[in-house]
Amino acid sequence: MTGDDLGGTLLAIARTAIAQSLGLRAAANANHPALSRPAATFVTLKQRGELRGCIGTLEAFRPLALDVHQNAVGAAFRDPRFRPLAAEEFAQTSVEVSLLSHSEPLDVADEHDLLPLLRPGQDGLTLAFGRHRATFLPQVWDQLAEPREFLGALKRKAGLPADFTSPQIRYSRYAVTKWAETDPVTAGARA
Repeated sequence: MTGDDLGGTLLAIARTAIAQSLGLRAAANANHPALSRPAATFVTLKQRGELRGCIGTLEAFRPLALDVHQNAVGAAFRDPRFRPLAAEEFAQTSVEVSLLSHSEPLDVADEHDLLPLLRPGQDGLTLAFGRHRATFLPQVWDQLAEPREFLGALKRKAGLPADFTSPQIRYSRYAVTKWAETDPVTAGARA
């Protein structure tokens, strides 16, 4: 099986998990050797190209199939930025699954050392400082293409000022392999 086979399987698992949670009939034929291996994923939901929910894990602690299932349900119903997804919205919602690589700690003294190491469009970045923690998937570079802007927004997401600095901030980066459904609303508009 190819990576595309895995991607199609993961998208089906995510969509089925949400459909079943909404009480809709759905079934995914989840058969791929990678599904039982521990993995970290994020599931992102969009409507009309706009974010509608995103939940994930940064550490691989459960089987891939279960991680995607749980994160899909979380993105649909437990992302605190959005109201829970309603059944009537489901058909207009596209699903994206991101499979994360292992995280690589970045040994930097400060932001000045960090910024040249960032690879726009490639790096997912995690920030940890005390109880403050946040991450941006590499896809966020599409909206925040400049490293300083990307980092400032990540700090705000973590509940810190954009210009906050401390030698105790810890950064790590990761890559993703992602698969996305076609947006049903914009696809219909192009037809």
